[in-house]
Amino acid sequence: MNEEMTSERNADYIQSIERGLAVICSFSHQSATSTLTEVARRTGLSKPTVRRILLTLKKLGYAREGESGFSLTPKMLELGYAYLSSQSLTQIAQSRLEQLTDLLNESTALVALDGNDVIYLSRVHRHRITSITLAVGTRLPAYATASGHVLLAGQSVAALERYLSTVAFKALTDRTLTTRQALEQRIEVVRHRGWDAVDQELEMGRRSIAVPIRDMHGEITAALSLSCGTNARSFEEMCDLCLPHLLGAAAQISNSMGYRQKQ
Repeated sequence: MNEEMTSERNADYIQSIERGLAVICSFSHQSATSTLTEVARRTGLSKPTVRRILLTLKKLGYAREGESGFSLTPKMLELGYAYLSSQSLTQIAQSRLEQLTDLLNESTALVALDGNDVIYLSRVHRHRITSITLAVGTRLPAYATASGHVLLAGQSVAALERYLSTVAFKALTDRTLTTRQALEQRIEVVRHRGWDAVDQELEMGRRSIAVPIRDMHGEITAALSLSCGTNARSFEEMCDLCLPHLLGAAAQISNSMGYRQKQ
């Protein structure tokens, strides 16, 4: 390596980040609370440098200072979860979708809310049961789908009000929810039980069931859904047999996104 390349690499290297990470990594179960002297000894850094780093971490909320010294705060978990959340949700969910489809022999999908519609982020299917083309990017009205009901149930009061005040209801079948009151009642049911299922509300001959996927903050960011034909399964069979598998898969995906259910 020539001198110019060495100089360029050194110019791109931020030593303060290296030192900050060294200070963070110096804390452990055995040294959860440490004085400046202890951190300086473990890192090989001077006490003034350690002090500046720890006070910066304290100001940012990543460390706290007590009578016995400094300790890290739970906000440090965000640094680890940043990696998890940076992984594409579709990448994380894809294998679960494939496993569910192979196990239950029914189409599965990962769906998100976009405006007044749900949009398909990923889909795995083995046979065609609907006249609607359901490919990645397909949009469907949220009020007529199980995944839409699940996603709407996770919206804030203000966001849900915006949706309800702008959506244009249309009867897609004679079972479609076409009034604000009917949809609000369904959303309340979904919030209580944590999932939803629809029986030919979007299209005759088609049933679906959906469960929420949550991010590290517990927010519902997507829905995992399964569709089947009315000739393949009864509504009760779909709910009784498929729901436990969907809930299990959604929990695994949510955990991979950093979500931890409160005990």
